[in-house]
Amino acid sequence: MKKSIISYSLLSVLVFLLLWEGSTYVFGIEKWILPGPVVIINEFFVSLYFIHEDLYYTAEVAIVGLLIGVLFGMITASLLHFFPTMRKIFYPYVVFSQNIPIIAMAPLLIIWFGFGLESKLIVVSLICFFPVAVSMLDGFSHSDETLIIYMKMEGASRWDIFLHLECPSALPSFFSGLKLSATYSVMGAVIAEWLGSEKGLGVMMTLASHSFRTDRVFVAILLIVLLSTGLFTAISFMERKLVFWL
Repeated sequence: MKKSIISYSLLSVLVFLLLWEGSTYVFGIEKWILPGPVVIINEFFVSLYFIHEDLYYTAEVAIVGLLIGVLFGMITASLLHFFPTMRKIFYPYVVFSQNIPIIAMAPLLIIWFGFGLESKLIVVSLICFFPVAVSMLDGFSHSDETLIIYMKMEGASRWDIFLHLECPSALPSFFSGLKLSATYSVMGAVIAEWLGSEKGLGVMMTLASHSFRTDRVFVAILLIVLLSTGLFTAISFMERKLVFWL
């Protein structure tokens, strides 16, 4: 079943690319307006010789920012769940943090922390924090009440219940939030680079669009998609290995 779905997906992508390539020839579309897949792929291999530094920088910002955001999301979710009073006080602030447009916060962070790596990591961390924190809190609340009662009857402490029951129960929800954060992390890194950076795929896209190198813009988009897909795939692999009981 899965093989047939993959086959149909690959076939649909191939048909789309053929139609795209054919349309550029039939309608005589200029390369600077909409290059065909062949032109983009050719530019992709040419660009690999000089954009590896941009790709590495964006990947570094995305991955490190993701790790920081996930760490703070896990700590926040655990504290808010472990201490219900703290949840009543601080949970609205967690929601409020997501309601502030990151595009509005980013310039302030650049003013406060400069154009270096720190401001970009904060942008990515803020984007990745919310999905993990909320998904883990939701996962904690879905722990089996019967097992909780049974563990209490056996003399388990609050910490034992949290560590051996509630944390494993929250893993599926945690990985759902983590996969969302992984895709958001690359987007956050690119947005931060747009607002001020010396290198990165976001800078590459800006320079290419200003010089009407549309093919290079598509190359940057392709690299962003590949980076996001790679992170998503790696996390999905970890999920299959760790959440083996589903």
